[in-house]
Amino acid sequence: MFMGRIRRRICKLSKMITHLDKFVVLSPIVYEKSDVVHNLCSVSLRVRYFRSSRLVFRPKASLADSIRSSSSGFASRISRAAKTEAQVVLFDYLHSTRSFRFMDAEHISKNSHHFLQNLLSKIDPEKDVAKSLTKFLRFNPVNEFEPFFESLGLSPSEVSTLVPQRLMFLRDDSVMLDNFHVLCDYGIPRSKMGKMYKVAREIFGYDYGVLALKLQAYENLGLSKPTVIKLVSCCPSLLVGGVDAEFAGALERLKVLGIKNDDIGGYLSGKGMYDWGRMLDMLNFLDRVGYNEEQLGNLFKTNPALLFEGSGKKVYVLFGRLIKLGLRMNEVHSLFMQNPHILSVKCTKNLFKALDFLFDIAMDTEDIAHIVSRHVELMGSCSLKGPKTVCRELNVEKEELCLIIKEDPLKWFSLASKSKVLSSGQVASKDTSKYLEKTTFLLRLGYLENSDEMLKALKQFRGRGDQLQERFDCLVCAGLDCNVVKNLIRHAPMVLNQSKDVIEKKIDCLKNWLGYPLESVVAFPAYLCYDMERISRRFSMYVWLRERGAAKPMLSLSTVLACSDARFVKYFVDVHPEGPAKWETLKKSLHSI
Repeated sequence: MFMGRIRRRICKLSKMITHLDKFVVLSPIVYEKSDVVHNLCSVSLRVRYFRSSRLVFRPKASLADSIRSSSSGFASRISRAAKTEAQVVLFDYLHSTRSFRFMDAEHISKNSHHFLQNLLSKIDPEKDVAKSLTKFLRFNPVNEFEPFFESLGLSPSEVSTLVPQRLMFLRDDSVMLDNFHVLCDYGIPRSKMGKMYKVAREIFGYDYGVLALKLQAYENLGLSKPTVIKLVSCCPSLLVGGVDAEFAGALERLKVLGIKNDDIGGYLSGKGMYDWGRMLDMLNFLDRVGYNEEQLGNLFKTNPALLFEGSGKKVYVLFGRLIKLGLRMNEVHSLFMQNPHILSVKCTKNLFKALDFLFDIAMDTEDIAHIVSRHVELMGSCSLKGPKTVCRELNVEKEELCLIIKEDPLKWFSLASKSKVLSSGQVASKDTSKYLEKTTFLLRLGYLENSDEMLKALKQFRGRGDQLQERFDCLVCAGLDCNVVKNLIRHAPMVLNQSKDVIEKKIDCLKNWLGYPLESVVAFPAYLCYDMERISRRFSMYVWLRERGAAKPMLSLSTVLACSDARFVKYFVDVHPEGPAKWETLKKSLHSI
């Protein structure tokens, strides 16, 4: 009887639940367990989630992981203003909340773009960014190693491999931070330290005072502080252990050849890797081959890339290829004694191409060796077309071309050379005089002889030395101070690639038609590089607007000229009801001139 009552009540309750289910839907509760991870900075929280249509923030990954998974679509939606606000918030968080040095906080906030992008993905960038991000950082402290490493010039993928597994705050690794500040205080650019950390992490693990002594040790070799900065930035491994014996040996050897200690800094490139042992071996090798100190000194002063690009590897490769042709060591030695300039970067490149040309047309090794022994200077001085091009121009097969060259090697140079072939004496004198003219001009501008900067400038400036000087004098005669022009040219070398007539025409336009002072060129030297059509069209439109009170008077040259066409139309054409019609008229009239 008692059991019967229980059954009836259960049945009634079941009917009530069935009836209630028509009106209320109960969502099942889901418990999600945290993943097992070892990085303390990215430990997931044990959170109870209710299944719903709303997006729920689940902190399961570190910011570095999120950077890799964030879509490019989101990044493109973030405005410049939002990014700027985010930088300010991050600076304030690092400096005020986390007590970073002012310079550290500022550099990190301005040079960790991927990290900031990821931070902005955590909030709605359309709302008050500063307020939202400040609130986010108050309750979600970030892994400080991520923006720190990114600000040192490392990519997000490199950052993810270097972030310590069990640390979250920079102060947790005080030794690394102390050594970082030693390098900063010495003057090493922060943007170079990422490479230093990746290549030689031991540097950042020295006890207090050790790193400063290592830097001083290189100054004790006779190097200036700027040279040491450039040196250790390019070759951080020099700071591992004691003073590098191979570097010290190479330095002493170069000093004997007349190359000053501080000249080395100008030859180094931040993109290169340097093997000082190989350099020293190469110098000793050339010494054994027969080059005297004067020849070696002249060779490396005029062609520093021969030693510093690849650490002298090209010299070994060239010697090896000539020996493989069947030339004996004394024959190779004789070739280079008679033509010491053949080891220059340009000549070496041309010589390699010439050898490849002969091999491509299937010439016998003995015949190639014969041509090299008699015409090595022309092979080094001529830039040749490819075999296929020459065969097509002559309408011959490779076998026929091979026979032509074997019968008369000089004919090869006239047929295959990209430019008019000169005699050996003419080649040497012409190249040398042009180089000296240009180099002399650059020295007068203040470039250091044989420096990295000078080598770059030699490629940037077009024209002979006397033409460059003529264009320089044109700017001085126009009314600019000589020293001002020197600084202007060093910051904008493309200015001197304009002819004298074009420079004069643009200066006359600036002063007499546009009404701008000549000094405005100093603030915006690129003005001289824009074509006259763009200058005339844009400033005609600007003057028209100014006359109608629709534009501010005397806007800077860069504001009018440097913006894109779309931006110019938006701010200088569409701002006036009659602007579009006037702009079309100007384009047609100036285009027809």
